[in-house]
Amino acid sequence: MIKVLIVEDDPMVAEFNKRFLKEMDGFTLAGVLHSVNAAIDFLARNQVHLILLDVYMPGATGIELIKYVREHDIPTDVIVITAAADKDKIQTALRYGAVDYLIKPFEFERFQQALLQYKKKHYFLSNSEVLRQEDLDERILSTEQNSALFDPTPKLPKGLTSSTLQSIIEVIRSKEQDPFSTDEISETTLISRVSVRKYLKFLAQIGVLEESLTYGIGRPLFLYRLKKDQLGQLSRMQ
Repeated sequence: MIKVLIVEDDPMVAEFNKRFLKEMDGFTLAGVLHSVNAAIDFLARNQVHLILLDVYMPGATGIELIKYVREHDIPTDVIVITAAADKDKIQTALRYGAVDYLIKPFEFERFQQALLQYKKKHYFLSNSEVLRQEDLDERILSTEQNSALFDPTPKLPKGLTSSTLQSIIEVIRSKEQDPFSTDEISETTLISRVSVRKYLKFLAQIGVLEESLTYGIGRPLFLYRLKKDQLGQLSRMQ
């Protein structure tokens, strides 16, 4: 089992990360801590394979914890889960060896993707003494997905159509600056909730929608708001 430590100062967010983790096979929770100092004390007495780490916390930041882990050669990996979306924070975390970086808010599917990719690499490296270049390229060093995130020209993802996107955009325009949910768009367009969510996530990814997260009973609720000044992004799609 992969032992996971959650380091997050917001109790509500920590609880959702804990719930998400419980849905993942092959992982076990080693603990939930709310500060970098507490994490350092914990790591001195316990071994964990993976830390789910926030950046903004009282006192020392999550970036400082990553630095501490590397400087003291602690054998653990880090996935950053944070609202810190500025370039400097992301670059610094990646330079210190963060294996993934999730920007709040995010859905379970992105969390699941991050942990599944980590599990695949973790067990591959744990069970391999000598690696072939082909295996290393395919399982560890593949950059196809990451390079797509930095494509300056947004492209409609596979499985999405321009006609459906246009129908959803028309409904979104009618909302003006009012926030809306996936369910609201689905009910108006008569398009399935699963499909609508894919289009909204795409629009948020390219900056046309502002995405926010509301916590309540059950899973968090994602709300969206149109950023009219970013609609020109759609005209550049191929």
